[in-house]
Amino acid sequence: MARDEWSMADFEIGKYIGEGKFGKVYLAREKKSGYVVVLKVIFKAKLEKYRFHAHLGQEIEIQHGLDHPNVIRLFAWFHDEERIVLVLEYAARGEVYKVLRTAGHFSEATATTGRLKIADFGWAAWSNAKRHTLCGTIDYLAPEMLEKKAHGHAVDNWTLGILCYEFLYGKPPFEEDKQDDTFRRILNVDPMFPSTHYVSPQAKDLISKASKAMSHDTTPVL
Repeated sequence: MARDEWSMADFEIGKYIGEGKFGKVYLAREKKSGYVVVLKVIFKAKLEKYRFHAHLGQEIEIQHGLDHPNVIRLFAWFHDEERIVLVLEYAARGEVYKVLRTAGHFSEATATTGRLKIADFGWAAWSNAKRHTLCGTIDYLAPEMLEKKAHGHAVDNWTLGILCYEFLYGKPPFEEDKQDDTFRRILNVDPMFPSTHYVSPQAKDLISKASKAMSHDTTPVL
């Protein structure tokens, strides 16, 4: 996939996959190699409207610099007068969220096998310093983020615990109908382990340790 310059003419555009706040996503085939990729087409006008240029530049820098089996590869990017196009690795099974919604919940065996890939680096940052940024989906925010306190790598452990819980129970641990109630349960670190699905003591212990990572302001080994 390596070359100096790319354009839309280098690709056969296929199935429309979806869209986000800034553009649309398509399945595509690179004409010369026949390699199947995903094209994330971002409209410059929308970047300008939401003042997201710096975040996109950071996203490209971080994702392009990563080469890991659990990270979607960013092979290349290019732009024209109206668009910025990211050329990304294609994950054939799609979003894990949709797979989970179809299944309802995962067994522990399913939750611990297979290979997940991180795809969105829009709010990622190269930094060892504490941050005060409040961003992300409400159900996954850590207490320190809601309180606008400085936070570091421990928030990643917190989110890992949230995902493990959601895989096993089918919904996030602090989810409530009202946003204020969700905030309250997060701040109180109040996860519940309903008996609707069997979850082993070891899995519950993992989730509990992830939730304690924030209160101790450390990055424990889980």
